[in-house]
Amino acid sequence: MTTISPLTSPPSKSGVLGSLAVLFAALLWGTTGTAAHFNQDVSPLATGAFAMGIGGVLQSWVARPNITDCLGLVLAQKRWVLIGAVCVVIYPLAFYTSMHLAGVAIGTVITIATAPLAAAILERLFGHHRLTPSWYLSLALGIAGVVMMALGETGHKGMPTPLAAGQSADGRLAFTDELARLAGIALGIIAGVTYAAYSLIARRMMEGGIHARAAMGSLFGVAGIALIAGLGLSMLVADPRLFATAGNAGVALYMALVPMFLGYLAFGYGLKTIAASKATLLTLFEPLVAALLAVTIVGEHIAPLGWLGMVLIAICLVIQVKPQRNIE
Repeated sequence: MTTISPLTSPPSKSGVLGSLAVLFAALLWGTTGTAAHFNQDVSPLATGAFAMGIGGVLQSWVARPNITDCLGLVLAQKRWVLIGAVCVVIYPLAFYTSMHLAGVAIGTVITIATAPLAAAILERLFGHHRLTPSWYLSLALGIAGVVMMALGETGHKGMPTPLAAGQSADGRLAFTDELARLAGIALGIIAGVTYAAYSLIARRMMEGGIHARAAMGSLFGVAGIALIAGLGLSMLVADPRLFATAGNAGVALYMALVPMFLGYLAFGYGLKTIAASKATLLTLFEPLVAALLAVTIVGEHIAPLGWLGMVLIAICLVIQVKPQRNIE
């Protein structure tokens, strides 16, 4: 297998701007849970497929001039484009199904905690990327913070986990729901790995001379077409409530245009200057934003342990955003 050259260290200023761009993307992604709260009985799978599908197609449309300019390079890496697109397709399906089966908190924690670990392993295997002690410290703080937030969360309104529902039924139903929860955890791991994989592939495409918009646009364009033509349309037929009310339609369009379109434009910009392992670690900002919005808008409550987790995540992010020499 051909190895990929080691990552080069970006200038401190561009590295900080890239980190801030990823944090901005994570901020937008953190609004999706609160937005989905206002959906009326809409399948999260349908919402995710539509949002990622439309967002991906729009990214490809905006990046048309860049894709045209880099078409030769994109075609030369068509195998990676296809692999990355498959990962983009799998990610929302696995992530939203994980939350449906295991619960919002567990599904989110597993996915977000898995992503930076997977990114680091993939970079080490395929790019011989050297991780610094500060990265390991940030990872430990971030994962501990996310777990504390999950344990400190109380009351996802109207979103009981399958296991909780099974406790009031017979033992067989409880066992079935436990299996569903385990399946949700497995899907959360898959979501984290695929998220890390397509982030790394996009980064490698940029290192190969492909413009950031062309790299992200090609990956998300192919995936978006697949989602819309396949699962997206089938879910619209099977679950037409996605656009049954003005509120539902507004949520679907918001998630497609803001978190999935604008958010991934910012994420692609960030990947130009920072490693995928650092980018995925910075996205730990997402559950912090989601929790704060859930408290202030949805009316949920977080125990002191959850607030302590937020502090640990904040420390993790400060360590990662701070300019460091020879960080790569």
